[in-house]
Amino acid sequence: QIHVEESGGGLVQAGGSLRLSCKTSIGMSRFNALAWYRQAPGKQREMVARLSTGGTSTYADSVKGRFTISRDNAAKRLYPQMNSLTPEDTAVYYCSATRTTYWGSRQDIWGQGTQVTVSS
Repeated sequence: QIHVEESGGGLVQAGGSLRLSCKTSIGMSRFNALAWYRQAPGKQREMVARLSTGGTSTYADSVKGRFTISRDNAAKRLYPQMNSLTPEDTAVYYCSATRTTYWGSRQDIWGQGTQVTVSS
């Protein structure tokens, strides 16, 4: 079964940096897109950063200039480098991978999430 797994969350002070990691169970070229989402308490899940197969990156306005999404194909890992963190970045961060199945349907694969807490 195809899966993704996040790691690297934790507690960081405001202004600090953190790098999360997402490990995929299959080669990353088999996905149409890879992304990071987050969900803060009482809020809807939102897309933070997205990376297409072609290498195009997209960011939420709230993280532009602070977060950078990248991937290591050989290690099958997706990273967000998160800098200048603020308490508003506190959330559970999820890795998401999108692929097209053998039958042509879209499949979104989610990890269990990793908690990021930014203290003021």
